[in-house]
Amino acid sequence: MTNKLLAEFVGTFWLVFGGCGSAVLAAGVADVGIGWLGVSFAFGLTVMTMAFTVGHISGGHFNPAVTLGLVMGGRHDAKEMIPYWVAQVLGAIAAAIVLYVIASGGPAGQNGVGGFASNGYGAASPQGYSMMAGLVAEIVLTAVFLIIILGSTSEKAPPGFAPIAIGLGLTLIHLISIPVTNTSVNPARSTGVALFADGPALAQLWLFWVAPLVGAALGAIIWKALDSGEE
Repeated sequence: MTNKLLAEFVGTFWLVFGGCGSAVLAAGVADVGIGWLGVSFAFGLTVMTMAFTVGHISGGHFNPAVTLGLVMGGRHDAKEMIPYWVAQVLGAIAAAIVLYVIASGGPAGQNGVGGFASNGYGAASPQGYSMMAGLVAEIVLTAVFLIIILGSTSEKAPPGFAPIAIGLGLTLIHLISIPVTNTSVNPARSTGVALFADGPALAQLWLFWVAPLVGAALGAIIWKALDSGEE
């Protein structure tokens, strides 16, 4: 169990540090400027690399919503859910601390801290989307993410390709929802950076726990219905 929790801590740390770090440190720099496409691929790559690296130890969740969905889908032991959540949130906070130290030492007006890749709606949304728009986007996209995870890790799926499917799925999710909420689908990721962000990130954090968890539950229910019909 200790190894599993450490793997979840390390994997979530890398997800937040790599994904949010690309947004905070690179996306806003004129001569680097990776933009939304680059940030989307960064999140996908972090999940893919850690799934291949430590996924065989813990299952490679790195996300409280994923853990809930896997428990509801019958793929993970329910008694491990809360310890997994704690390890994931602590990993995200540790990554945010390291990222904050780096970002706060950047040139004024270039990197800075600012929104710190946090998630939000209304005035905190990258394109000003409403709370309802953010809620629907996060629920639907998390549900689809769980369907991808449960489907690609099924015994009936081609072996060895799950991390690729999951990483590419997360990339597409970010391409869709960065303009809406800056993409969460992961309460741990949202919590870590919200602690250091300027603006209403902490006040709006509730949505980025509620929506992904609801979406994960729906995704697990939908997958079980799909899987039960297979011969």
